[in-house]
Amino acid sequence: MCCDSDFVARNKSQDSGIAEMEELPVPHNIKISNITCDSFKISWEMDSKSKDRITHYFIDLNKKENKNSNKFKHKDVPTKLVAKAVPLPMTVRGHWFLSPRTEYTVAVQTASKQVDGDYVVSEWSEIIEFCTADYSKVHLTQLLEKAEVIAGRMLKFSVFYRNQHKEYFDYVREHNGNAMQPSVKDNSGSHGSPISGKLEGIFFSCSTEFNTGKPPQDSPYGRYRFEIAAEKLFNPNTNLYFGDFYCMYTAYHYVILVIAPVGSPGDEFCKQRLPQLNSKDNKFLTCTEEDGVLVYHHAQDVILEVIYTDPVDLSLGTVAEITGHQLMSLSTANAKKDPSCKTCNISVGR
Repeated sequence: MCCDSDFVARNKSQDSGIAEMEELPVPHNIKISNITCDSFKISWEMDSKSKDRITHYFIDLNKKENKNSNKFKHKDVPTKLVAKAVPLPMTVRGHWFLSPRTEYTVAVQTASKQVDGDYVVSEWSEIIEFCTADYSKVHLTQLLEKAEVIAGRMLKFSVFYRNQHKEYFDYVREHNGNAMQPSVKDNSGSHGSPISGKLEGIFFSCSTEFNTGKPPQDSPYGRYRFEIAAEKLFNPNTNLYFGDFYCMYTAYHYVILVIAPVGSPGDEFCKQRLPQLNSKDNKFLTCTEEDGVLVYHHAQDVILEVIYTDPVDLSLGTVAEITGHQLMSLSTANAKKDPSCKTCNISVGR
């Protein structure tokens, strides 16, 4: 895929330290493997002719939307990475601060470094596209540990609640047999979160006002609130998972937790992808037994967003209009995480 705009003429390359040499083999049949959120392995095939002359590989990596951008990192240097020729497959890790769940294009040249420091290079290979992976449990555990630092003391609560518009609850009654159905989580929060756009669930809150111990009367999601006793959703027959930690260019932070009935499809999804929390002993949301009664606590200094992965029948709770305001500015629907926040970001991407 050589073209005039991609390369520097030989007479010009004498100044830049790069020259072209057709004898060097052009990489082909490129394969990408072992993809994580911040690394991948790359290999390719080459003709044996002049293969022993290869000393380096030039690798050009771009986000897919920028695949037509100029390949020249510096003047007259058609590469983003110069790597010594090592046995393939070669691991590429963090050189471009790879972001999770992001589409990239990659192309390769072979090169031979001369005694005077100049390079002779092959033509560019074909362009290959691939997508990096979500955060792994290891990365989510790093987020979890950051969230634990600021979670604060635990406050007692007794109900989960979900705010929506009146039309939502009317629809549930008329078309869903009175049961709120799980829906796919939006793309709010960390870009690498494995639950965004994949996990199906129903969002609930459990935060309480410090002075009353009850849910706040304001909400960004609607003036009608479904309240349900905490033990109906969170009990010894459910598992608790950590899902995400993020902020939206604000001082306060959000923690997403997932409650899944044991053995349910949601439980199986989370078990493979998310760190599981001890329901009786963690920094965010606990269910303990005191004198034969289940007692619940939530973290004070983070805003908890709780996803329940199964349908919930409205008959299990109550629906009533709140007396406060609808604070749309607090909505987290498809909210983008602040990539510069040192409190809630880890080094592998945003």
